[in-house]
Amino acid sequence: MTQLPGLLDIEAIRKDFPLLDRVVHDGKKIVYLDNAATSQKPRQVLDALNEYYEQHNANVHRGVHVLAEEATALYEGARDKVAAFINAPSRDEVIFTKNASESLNLVANMLGWADEPYRVDRETEIAITEMEHHSNIVPWQLLAQRTGAKLKWFGLTDDGRLDLSDIEEVITEKTKIVSFTLVSNIMGTVNPVEAIVRRAQDVGALVLIDASQAAPHMPLDVQALGADFVAFTGHKMCGPTGIGVLWGRQELLEDLPPFLGGGEMIETVSMHASTYAPAPHKFEAGTPPIAQAVGLGAAVDYLTSIGMDKIAAHEHAITEYAIKRLAEVPDLRIIGPTTAEDRGAAISFVLGDIHPHDVGQVLDEQGIAVRVGHHCARPVCLRYGIPATTRASFYLYSSPADVDALVDGLEHVRNFFG
Repeated sequence: MTQLPGLLDIEAIRKDFPLLDRVVHDGKKIVYLDNAATSQKPRQVLDALNEYYEQHNANVHRGVHVLAEEATALYEGARDKVAAFINAPSRDEVIFTKNASESLNLVANMLGWADEPYRVDRETEIAITEMEHHSNIVPWQLLAQRTGAKLKWFGLTDDGRLDLSDIEEVITEKTKIVSFTLVSNIMGTVNPVEAIVRRAQDVGALVLIDASQAAPHMPLDVQALGADFVAFTGHKMCGPTGIGVLWGRQELLEDLPPFLGGGEMIETVSMHASTYAPAPHKFEAGTPPIAQAVGLGAAVDYLTSIGMDKIAAHEHAITEYAIKRLAEVPDLRIIGPTTAEDRGAAISFVLGDIHPHDVGQVLDEQGIAVRVGHHCARPVCLRYGIPATTRASFYLYSSPADVDALVDGLEHVRNFFG
C-alpha cells in the first residue's frame, strides 16, 4: 500500500466497519467513495443502537419507571457528548433535530415568526452563497417569498472559491441573517468563515453555518467560529440516519419562538394559552429521535477516541494524493479547487464528454461506489456550465488503495466509451 505522511492505521479502523468487507458484482470488494452522502457505521455505533433497543427502550422524560429513567439518561447523555464535541458553552444550546435540513429550516422559521430585532420582513435581506446545498437555499427562498425579504448571494470564482469582492453589497445594514456552508458538499471548498462573520457582525446580522461536511472531518469549535447558529447531521459522521443537531447561542434560543408545537416543548397548557419550556426542549416537540441520539453519542465517542485532528490530517493526505492521481487521467476536469489547500475530502469532476451517470454506472460494475448528479447543489453546476458531476468523497477509513482503484476504474471508463 502507498504510504503517505499523516495517515491513520487504516487497517485497524476498517475492521470497525462491517460493510467495508462487503463483496459485490462478481466477487469485487466494495470501494466506498460516497462519504459526503453518508458515512458507514462502526460496530461501536451499531452495538449502541442494539443495546438501547434490547435493554433500555422507553420514551424519555417524565416517566418514573426504570426504563424511562435509563432512556432519558442515555438521550440527555448524548446531548452532553455533542456539546463537548463542538465546544458548546452550554448543553442547553444543543437541539436535536432529524437532520441538518430540519435544523436549517428551524432557524428560517424562527426568524420568520420572531419579534424585533430578529424578525425577517420585507424591509430586510437574507444572504447566502451560490455553492449551498439545496437545504440552505430553499428554506431562505421560502422565507423570502412569505415575508417579502430580499435574497442575495455570493457568487463563485472560476476555481471554486467564494467571490467576496462584493461583500459590502451582499451583506448590508438591511441583512438579518447570513447563512453559508463551512465546507462545500460538491466542491470540497473550505470557506473563509472569519471574513464573513466579521462583516455580518459589523452590520448586526446573525450568522448560521451549515457544518454538515465539516463536523465529520475536522475539529468543530462553535465558539471559535463566532457564529450564532451551527447545523450538522449525524449520518455523515458515523452516526445513524434520522438525527441532526442545531446549536444556537443561549440568549437567542431564549428570545426566538418555537417552530413546532406539541408535547415536551411546553411548560403549561390551558385552552386559552400555553407557555414554553426552556431551550433545548422548547424546540424539540414530540417524541424525539431517542435511539438515533444514542447512536450519535456513540459516534461522537468513536470519533473522539481517534481524534478529529488526526482524522483531518488523514483526509488531507488522502485528498492531496487523490488530486495528484486524478491529474494523470486524460480529459478529467476537477470542478472546484485543484489543490488540497483549504478544501475538504469531496472531489467532483467531469470526464471528457462522458455523462457522469455513465461514469458512475461503469465504476459501480467494478465495485466502486461514487455519487453522480448535481449533489443537491444545482446552482454550482449551472455556474460551471455542466449538467452534473461525478463525486468521490473520502473519510477516515479511506486509503490510497481506494484512490488507485478509482483512477484504474476511470481508465476502464475511458476505454469502455472509446
